[in-house]
Amino acid sequence: MHSNILREYSSMTSTTRRFRFGPGLLVTAAFIGPGTITTASSAGAHFGFALLWALLFSIIATYVLQEMSARLGLATRAGLAEAMRAHFSSPVLGKMAVVLVVLAIGVGNAAYEAGNIAGASLALSTVSGTGTTFWSIIIGFGAALLLASGRYAVLEGVLIVLVLVMSVVFVLAAIVIGPSPSDLLRGLLRPTLPEGSVMVAIALIGTTVVPYNLFLHANAVREKWPANLPLDQAIHESRLDSGLSIGLGGLITLAIMSTAATAFFGTGVAFDGNSLALQLEPLLGPAAHSIFAAGLFAGGLTSAITAPLAASYAVCGALGWSSRMTAPGFRLVWIGVLLTGTLFAALGTRPLSAILLAQMANGLLLPVVAVFLLMVMNSRVLLGAQANRWPANLLGGVVVAVAVGLGGLKILDVVGWL
Repeated sequence: MHSNILREYSSMTSTTRRFRFGPGLLVTAAFIGPGTITTASSAGAHFGFALLWALLFSIIATYVLQEMSARLGLATRAGLAEAMRAHFSSPVLGKMAVVLVVLAIGVGNAAYEAGNIAGASLALSTVSGTGTTFWSIIIGFGAALLLASGRYAVLEGVLIVLVLVMSVVFVLAAIVIGPSPSDLLRGLLRPTLPEGSVMVAIALIGTTVVPYNLFLHANAVREKWPANLPLDQAIHESRLDSGLSIGLGGLITLAIMSTAATAFFGTGVAFDGNSLALQLEPLLGPAAHSIFAAGLFAGGLTSAITAPLAASYAVCGALGWSSRMTAPGFRLVWIGVLLTGTLFAALGTRPLSAILLAQMANGLLLPVVAVFLLMVMNSRVLLGAQANRWPANLLGGVVVAVAVGLGGLKILDVVGWL
């Protein structure tokens, strides 16, 4: 009898002390894609270290919003889209919320998926000499196999490996090129906006604070932390996971920006999307292209997997469909997103109209979702002791204010009024 009690106690303590790491890395895998790599490289090459403060703000804002989204998912065991649909009692507002989510996340991710797959295929084409059309099809098929497995643990494991590859590649490149520590600190702690840098700063924030990651995270935590686990423990582990993962994503972006700033800013060397690896050749030798291609491939593939996954969670939640990865509706959404992206990438075309529409919709969606999160996280009836306290509300309020401004500026830029 005593041995049975000891075994049960040992099992309970091992379960309690187990640290679950992963959902936060899905967020990192989603926002470190070809778009982020290109934007961060351009920001560093054209403005040096001046916009590092925008990166620091975006990482803090991302953590604030993602922590709320994860806490909502753990406390209510519901995805963000389900909670959003149920929150609006007015039929008109409810339908508007559904349309906004489907348009911004579903259609938008289908448009962005082409860039994700194209970025990964370009990396493989650079190394192999084979055309991007072939690699686009291969990457699309590989992503489909992973998503079709219907197993969250498989997807998480693959994405963790790819994020680690990105980390090694870009951080190592930054260490080798050796940016000035004083320039780094000045750029991080002294906000400035050089002439012509406003839209680049907005783009840098916009590629990090991604609306669809809020839907992805609220569902991913339910897969990782079971309902029978103590809620306080799950939230504590989730916060640690989010902090480490999002911080790692910020470190990767910082490495990309600082590498480009050191290699190009003020040197008189022309910068374009293909020149960063070339500029690293004196430091990394003939392996520069392969090393940079590995990072670009990892970034493209992680986003190519997470974009359809997030779209399925968001659209299914908004429409009231099952959010199980094996559910027919769930698979229908990610297949549509992945197929659209693969087709456009293989044809070598970019769906410009769809991307512009997605940018406008995301500009509207980010502040709406941020406001909704802040409102629902103050509901004691829904969250009890897990409801926001004043420090979280203060941080959330600042993020909401910036998100509203960011959304407005993005919309004005898309329609050509800025």
